[in-house]
Amino acid sequence: MDETAKLRIAMVLFPRLTQLDLTGPYEVLARMPETQVDLVHHDLDPVVTDRGLVLTPTATFDSYGSPDILFVPGGPGQLAAMRDRALINFLRRAGEKAQYITSVCTGSLLLGAAGLLAGRRATTHWSVHEQLALLGAKPVKERVVVDGNVVTGAGVSAGLDFALALAAELHGPEVAERIQLQIEYDPAPPFRSGSPEKARPETLAALREAAAKLTAERAKVAGAIGRRLGLSG
Repeated sequence: MDETAKLRIAMVLFPRLTQLDLTGPYEVLARMPETQVDLVHHDLDPVVTDRGLVLTPTATFDSYGSPDILFVPGGPGQLAAMRDRALINFLRRAGEKAQYITSVCTGSLLLGAAGLLAGRRATTHWSVHEQLALLGAKPVKERVVVDGNVVTGAGVSAGLDFALALAAELHGPEVAERIQLQIEYDPAPPFRSGSPEKARPETLAALREAAAKLTAERAKVAGAIGRRLGLSG
C-alpha cells in the first residue's frame, strides 16, 4: 500500500457481487488525486463476481485498519454476505471512523445490516427499495442520495453518478468534471427502459417475475436482521 496516499478507500468484496457496482465507482474514485483504493475481503484469494469476472483482493478485513471511505457494492451475493459475520463486523468497525460510508445498489442493504443506516436517507436498486425501511433507513427514490456522511447510489450503472457526486464532495466540482470528461461519461441510452417508471410494463413485469424468489428471500433476511437490531417491527 502507498503510505503517502492521503485518502484511503476500502471497497468490500464478496462472491457474486455485481462487478459494475464496484468497477464503475473504482474507475472514477481511483482517478481522484492522492487516493489509494483497496479491494478488501477475508483473504487475498480471487473473488468471482456474479457474471464470472475475477477480482483480486489487495487487503483483508483483519489487516486493513480504518478507511477514510467505506464502499460496498451489491449483487445477488449480497444475500449470503448479510450472513457473513466477519464482513458485517468489518463494516461496523470501519463505519465507526470512516469519513464517508457509501454503497451502490443492494450494497446499501449490507450497510443496513451492519446498523449503519439507522435514521438515514438512502437509496438502492429499485427492486428492493422498500426493504431499506426494514433496516432502519429512510428510502428515497433518487439516483444518488447524500445524508451527511452517508452517500448511496441506486442500481448498478448509478455507481458512476454516485462516484462523481462523491468526487465533487471531496474535491469540488472541477475535479469531478475533469474525471467525467476523462471517462467520456455522457450517457445517451438507446432505450427508455432504465427505470421502472420508463420501462414498458411487460418488461418490468418480466424482471419482477425473474427476481421474485431472490427479492422475497432478501426481504425475509433483511426483516429478521432489522428486528434483531431493533430497527424494524
